[in-house]
Amino acid sequence: MKDTLIIEGGYPLYGQVRVSGAKNAGLVLMVASIMAEGETILDNVPRIRDVEVLIKILEDLGVSTRWNEDGSLSLYSPSGGLRSKTSYELAKQLRASNLFLGALLGRQKEAAVSLPGGCDIGSRPMDLHIKGIQALGAEVSLEHGFIYARAKSPRGGRVYLDFPSVGATENIMMMAALTPGQSIIENVAKEPEIVDLANFLNSMGARIRGAGTDIIKVEGVESLRGGRYAIIPDRIEAGTFMIAAAITGGEVLVENVIPTHLHPISAKLQETGALVRETDKGILVKGIENIAPVDIKTLPYPGFPTDMQSQMVALLCLARGSSVVVENVFENRFQVVDELKRMGARIKVEGHTAVIEGVNGLLGARVKATDLRAGAALILAALAAHGSTVIEEAVHIFRGYENIEDKLRSIGAHVLR
Repeated sequence: MKDTLIIEGGYPLYGQVRVSGAKNAGLVLMVASIMAEGETILDNVPRIRDVEVLIKILEDLGVSTRWNEDGSLSLYSPSGGLRSKTSYELAKQLRASNLFLGALLGRQKEAAVSLPGGCDIGSRPMDLHIKGIQALGAEVSLEHGFIYARAKSPRGGRVYLDFPSVGATENIMMMAALTPGQSIIENVAKEPEIVDLANFLNSMGARIRGAGTDIIKVEGVESLRGGRYAIIPDRIEAGTFMIAAAITGGEVLVENVIPTHLHPISAKLQETGALVRETDKGILVKGIENIAPVDIKTLPYPGFPTDMQSQMVALLCLARGSSVVVENVFENRFQVVDELKRMGARIKVEGHTAVIEGVNGLLGARVKATDLRAGAALILAALAAHGSTVIEEAVHIFRGYENIEDKLRSIGAHVLR
């Protein structure tokens, strides 16, 4: 039962809550740390299940890891080199394990990476990753569920991504950082996590410019050195707490945020009628009784993030009128709909589009978290529902939210694990 959450709904949330380091930035920075010999110290790493799995993969490759008393994470890569093949058993638990492809190729000129696992929210093919590393001189073969890549004489190259994939951008950027010559990557992802990776690699001696724009240029260097770096705050965790304030009609100050990263979320919340105000300490969100319906299309950054779509759907279940949500990134993102319907939501899904008819209230029920963000959406629905909700398979939630129950309780939620 330890992976079950029980939430008693109907209590507005009040107070302050502090956001942890970004899951999606933390994971790629941990992977990138292997590109430098010696010790790297990362601050603001969230202690979540995905990070624990990644630590096991790193240790299996030969990296020494240690949590320090100040909460930072030390990663030590030996100078003699690392294993270049990731464990299948560990990699299948974690989508981000595919990022070892670019990091190992950069450092050791070879990599064998298991096709990755993670949330079942749709196909996330590796073709763009492979196309990118091939453009930099890697030879690639697929055998028995592994991608085998070797770069005997890597060289800078030009890559155009057909879709601005975050993972492909990260993999190509990491390999390019230690590949001789200039690499130009076009139509790249612009997410804040991409900018954080570029800043981190540059702090270790890489020469990368253009992160956050459409084109990233990388001048390859011979080696990188370890250092200390603080991960950006988690914009998806921040957005989840912002919606928690709105859906319960409460008032919450979300601390440790970068407001510009949250503009797409803030804008949509304001359209629903919620009060959203940036302050010196963070973002203050105040809910209102009559939630207005809004239409949403998920898009790569700076569009509305797919990772916030499920949570927004939970809020729109209580809007006065009908909302339309179009999912343009992952085709299985609407798995949460069947669970919300158990709580009384009125939602119709056709293909990539969900039409949500607002209802007067949700009712507590026994539901199941199908993936990380669906789990977060069920928490939000449960906080606003009448009665008690039991969320099974909450292990998905703990993959991406640090101390979620404690944080919710600190602002007045009635949560049991």
